[in-house]
Amino acid sequence: MNAKRIAIGFVLVVVVLAAIVAALNFRGEDSIPDNAAPFSPTPEQIKRGEYLTRAGNCIACHTARGGVAYAGALGVRTPFGTVMSTNLTPDLKTGIGSWTPAHFWRALHNGRSKDGRLLYPAFPYPNYTQVTREDSDAIFAYLLSLPPAQQANRPHALRFPYNSQAALAVWRALFFEPETFAPDSSKAADWNRGAYLVRGLGHCVACHSPRNAFGATDENLELSGGLVPMQGWYAPSLTSMREAGVGGWETRHVVDLLKAGVSEKGSVMGPMAEVVFRSTQYLSQDDLRAMAVFLKALPQSSGSAAEAENRGLSPISEEVRAKGSKIYEQSCASCHGDDGEGAPGAYPALAGNRAVTMGIAANLVRVVLSGGYLPATAANPRPYGMPPFAHVLSDTDIAAVVTFIRGAWGNTAEPVSQLQVMKSRAGEPE
Repeated sequence: MNAKRIAIGFVLVVVVLAAIVAALNFRGEDSIPDNAAPFSPTPEQIKRGEYLTRAGNCIACHTARGGVAYAGALGVRTPFGTVMSTNLTPDLKTGIGSWTPAHFWRALHNGRSKDGRLLYPAFPYPNYTQVTREDSDAIFAYLLSLPPAQQANRPHALRFPYNSQAALAVWRALFFEPETFAPDSSKAADWNRGAYLVRGLGHCVACHSPRNAFGATDENLELSGGLVPMQGWYAPSLTSMREAGVGGWETRHVVDLLKAGVSEKGSVMGPMAEVVFRSTQYLSQDDLRAMAVFLKALPQSSGSAAEAENRGLSPISEEVRAKGSKIYEQSCASCHGDDGEGAPGAYPALAGNRAVTMGIAANLVRVVLSGGYLPATAANPRPYGMPPFAHVLSDTDIAAVVTFIRGAWGNTAEPVSQLQVMKSRAGEPE
């Protein structure tokens, strides 16, 4: 009898929890009209949608190498398996040609597809949820103006239990709630526009924030830096002056960086170079300035070089230092200078460069392995680049030269181990 009661109680608990999860998954969701009026976008709306689509960098994930733009079929690797991007062209069978603006809005705002399926957050709807309905309709209008491409959506390759809608529903119940962007009345219009672009359409949080074991970002650590999953790059903190905080920069320097990929204060490489190449170089000066205003206003942590010197860094052996110094002299000094001073307008200085001395050395290691390439932009059409050394230097060699650079010319940063280089070469996190 007791066993029967326990079983009934267990079933009731499961039913109640399932009902709670289901209810949480429908929070803030509008119903889809049965008889929606035909959608007839204006040329101005389509043009606006093209601009917003670039601002959201949709093409980066929804275009396979060598494939039709926005036709999907690109695999996005995650720690839980590979998520395949979908066809956003207006093909009636394989794309979004049969969708309505309400369906598209629901996908961005609620993370739900036309057929009701829950979407995986590799599609950054936890950020796109802040996009306004007006902007959503404009993006949809632009996508409908594209040539239709018949490209069937491919199934995801996720491990169990991440490949189930039930597991995704639980994730959403715990970590996702639809939002509406609410301007802060105490802030200027530029700040609010920048917040909308950075937090919403630009989805900067998706890379520049740490993620927990379940792949969700922590709102309390917004833009405080995070490893880019499965790529071996680190998106540095935008709230730390020791990493990529721009609180001390002039606005024009931030605008230059987002527009050209390089400014007097720094340059972009890796995944951020692609963002500038495909997205931010095309934004208006007003929007770039708004993003700069917002980023400059972020609270900045107060780490200093003097504090770094007192962190108790691991010692560097004379053997490693000598080996790294020799490799630097042979392979690096001709561009970056004997004392890491660089060459203005061409090769960045390594002495005092916070990209060199960040606590996480992943980006520096990746640049030595794979090369460092700035984006070719209208404002900087022929950027200088750095060749890869993965084929000529061993993991031991790279660990030695990176360790040397991080500890020379007044730089103070933790040494890099051979194991860290091995992991980076394999695309694994540090």
